[in-house]
Amino acid sequence: MASVTIQGVKKNFGDVPILHGVDIDIQDGSFTVLVGPSGCGKSTLLRMIAGLEQINGGEIRIGERRVNDLPPKERDIAMVFQNYALYPHMTVRDNMAFSLALAKTDKATIDTKVQRAAEILALVPLLDRYPRQLSGGQRQRVAMGRAIVRDPQVFLFDEPLSNLDAKLRVAMRSEIKELHQRLKTTSVYVTHDQIEAMTMGDKIVVMRDGRIEQTGSPLELYDRPANQFVAGFIGSPAMNFLPGTLRHAGGAAEVELRDGTRLPAPVGSGGHDGQSVVYGTRPEHLTLGDTGIPSKVAVLEPTGMDTFVACRHEGTELSAVFRERHDFAPGTLIHLQPDLARAHLFDAGTGQRLVA
Repeated sequence: MASVTIQGVKKNFGDVPILHGVDIDIQDGSFTVLVGPSGCGKSTLLRMIAGLEQINGGEIRIGERRVNDLPPKERDIAMVFQNYALYPHMTVRDNMAFSLALAKTDKATIDTKVQRAAEILALVPLLDRYPRQLSGGQRQRVAMGRAIVRDPQVFLFDEPLSNLDAKLRVAMRSEIKELHQRLKTTSVYVTHDQIEAMTMGDKIVVMRDGRIEQTGSPLELYDRPANQFVAGFIGSPAMNFLPGTLRHAGGAAEVELRDGTRLPAPVGSGGHDGQSVVYGTRPEHLTLGDTGIPSKVAVLEPTGMDTFVACRHEGTELSAVFRERHDFAPGTLIHLQPDLARAHLFDAGTGQRLVA
């Protein structure tokens, strides 16, 4: 196992900058998730760690070794791809053993390592099958088995679950997390799915346009987002945002919405009188009341466990999630009260969270 250190890493495709000096410290044995919208540079960064993309600036270290100029085979990493990348003419056993055979490892060692990986991933009954005879989830397990047998210092996962159906993705999330808990190998995982990031990572790195917006544990990002982008990207359903103006009157801070509605400022928020702000509140942190944000119900979606309500406030889309069951007719006017201890205030210009 080894740590991964990324310092001031830059990447250009021609004259187009893709990564703008990225700094990340990935601890030995950790599970770090790179998450962000498509085109933010996360997969490019992963491929640079693997040695599949050239580095235009900065430094990448795996353990104590600077690997900028090392070919992939000398970096002691194993990569699990989105499309499995299995050899169709080889059995599961031979696919898993291929890299070891290429390295001229003796047969007894190969058999031992393949058997161990197959037992960990419940692949023993499938060892003599071909990829075409496997389901998507089984193929992905074979791809992970091929990585495990190499006993690398670092596992790299490039959106490995994106080709699976929703139910199988949930199951495979648990399998990969359990695998990491057993092997404790440093892992870097790329996804655009923030639910995967929240449920799998020890540390999440949120990226946008080739820059890091925030790094922290899943709950740190959920509870204390650094800016409006992170607040809107982390959490499902997404955080609600209401534009307004901060007012200080008689020592109390309030946010005046565009329709004149006034809401108490969130606990611990900063800002100055007259500042243009955005009031952020998560759907699950709203309750029904006699006062609050006047909203008209547009769509009601009961799930059994929760009731999801899509509303509109003066043209702004809002979402609310209630644990209780409700039966609002479309067009019903309701008042939503934010939890002041969990709401946030952002500067309307910079998007940064305002903290006292």
